[in-house]
Amino acid sequence: MTTIAMPAPAQDIIARKAEIVSKLAAVLPADAVIADPEETRAYECDALTAYRCSPLAVVLPRTTEEVAAAVRICHELGVPMIPRGAGTSLAGGALPTADSVVIGTMRLRDVLEVDTANRFIRVQAGVTNLSVSAELEPDGFFYAPDPSSQLACTIGGNIGMNSGGAHCLKHGVTTNNLLGVRMVLSTGAVVELGGSHLGANGLDMLGLICGSEGQLAIVTEATLRILPRPEGARPTLIGFNNAETAGECVARIIRSGLLPVAIEYMDDVCLRAVEAFAKAGYPDCAAVLIVEVEGSEDEIVDQIERIRVTASELDPVEFRSSRTPNESLAIWKGRKAAFGAMGRLGDYLCLDGTVPLSKLPYTLKRIGELSKNMAWKSPMSFTQATETCIR
Repeated sequence: MTTIAMPAPAQDIIARKAEIVSKLAAVLPADAVIADPEETRAYECDALTAYRCSPLAVVLPRTTEEVAAAVRICHELGVPMIPRGAGTSLAGGALPTADSVVIGTMRLRDVLEVDTANRFIRVQAGVTNLSVSAELEPDGFFYAPDPSSQLACTIGGNIGMNSGGAHCLKHGVTTNNLLGVRMVLSTGAVVELGGSHLGANGLDMLGLICGSEGQLAIVTEATLRILPRPEGARPTLIGFNNAETAGECVARIIRSGLLPVAIEYMDDVCLRAVEAFAKAGYPDCAAVLIVEVEGSEDEIVDQIERIRVTASELDPVEFRSSRTPNESLAIWKGRKAAFGAMGRLGDYLCLDGTVPLSKLPYTLKRIGELSKNMAWKSPMSFTQATETCIR
């Protein structure tokens, strides 16, 4: 069994806990500092639960200035800092050590500016992903990145992890939709990068910050690119008898010149898990694709027909295109619930990688073969499930 090696905590810092907490409390509101071990346990890990450790303390600021004040104290006292959003990361981006102070941004929840004429929105880092699009919906706009945890995950965390989501195939991941940030450096200095437009002059420092897991700075505000909501969108579910054929279908759709807004893949183990959890009505088969297209009604009909022709050459088990909003929700229901469904399986290893499109059929086939081989050799129970977002 693989273990996660974390750095040994500095005992001299732990011994100074009372001093550190006192100085943080002196510059922050009374309810912004948490030091009780029973309360800090809630921050001992993010969604990667293989490693758990309660931090020395937790601070929950409400403004950029409060974040900067907390960072300056930690910098002066030599205390490690762990930025944290909502804690939904599967990559361990917010794992603390016993000598660290977690700086949570979930209380920075204000929408600061909406400019539909220039197509941007400026929000604090603790605003949830889903609430950004909810704020824009009355004006007919939306924010494109939509990770599965969008109900809970925050914009600051999305920037730290460069989050994507189902619709990143056409609209890109966070870095493609991030225009500017206000952030706090490790010294407590407040810096602004980018602005309200794409292509700021100079080095792409914004691209360096996005995806850095908070190691370079704590983002407290973000300016995001917004898009007009499409006239319509419709998902199609395609079931196959094997993973390799599903991968070939993806490759053929892309090679045909079509650019769906989303293509999602789930294997048989994942399908059984989400069906038991969400009762989405998915077919009993080896692999499923969810392909969503958008545009005018004529465009949608044309794209779905082209996808149907492509898929029919590969003998699908089922081809189901939604006809109503409720049918669309039903198709997406299981995929959006996949993370919770996987959690019920017990041990769940999450890997992320990049595969050339031409190698996708072979890759999906070999994943299934390797998992069966590992299950046969391993003395432990082993479950492999594959869910893939095509980017």
